[in-house]
Amino acid sequence: MSESLQTRDGRSVLRMERWLKHPPEKVWRAVTESERLADWFPEKVTPELRVGGTVAYESGENGAVTDLDPPRLIAYTWGTDHLRWELHPEREGTRLVLLHTFDDRAAAASYGAGWHTCIVALDLALDGRPGVDPGVDDIALHERLVTQLGLDAGTVETGPDGWRVRHERQLTRPADGVWGALTDLAPDGADEAEHVLAHDAEEGGRVRWELVPGTGHGARLVLTHTGTGGDPQAVLEADRSRMARLLERLEAVPTGR
Repeated sequence: MSESLQTRDGRSVLRMERWLKHPPEKVWRAVTESERLADWFPEKVTPELRVGGTVAYESGENGAVTDLDPPRLIAYTWGTDHLRWELHPEREGTRLVLLHTFDDRAAAASYGAGWHTCIVALDLALDGRPGVDPGVDDIALHERLVTQLGLDAGTVETGPDGWRVRHERQLTRPADGVWGALTDLAPDGADEAEHVLAHDAEEGGRVRWELVPGTGHGARLVLTHTGTGGDPQAVLEADRSRMARLLERLEAVPTGR
């Protein structure tokens, strides 16, 4: 499986590829027929196979088919997201390409880990062994994708009033567990509110940690560091270290916390 993340027209595009040993005609049925989609797709879905046709999701949401070229291409909407499935004949099998377009860039690792698991299930279903591969470590996969897709890089903005360093990270632990780890690591005198923690930093400026809604797979953490002096690039590295210490702490505490 290969994964990459791009930006197109202001939106994030996650690209995932996997070679399947089955021919495109067989894979096509698995990605378009509702009874076969049930073996691997994240929820029950029924696509109407014509451009403009309805895509009915179990959640009650409806999408629409935007592109259709059997047995090579089907694309459709899912809420504000767009899914494009391409089937390319390759080595007597099929190179499956998924392009998932969405707005929430910080969610890319969660989406990537989820689709990885789904495509593994698709491969098993094509082999006549529907189910989920017990060897998939969802947490390790998510963290690998965070690094691979550059979601741990952070951003630096500068202006007449100073600088702002920002990290937004989708986590795999629930908010209560993350909050416990944050407060354990907070310096004395840190200010606390509901899921917000703030404190001064040794390198200058003010650090603010906030837990906000994310993908539903765990807490979403936003770290914002603002100041007026010093080197914001050095601050960026210091905040990466802060985030790394938090992740180490989360690994050290029980998952139920």
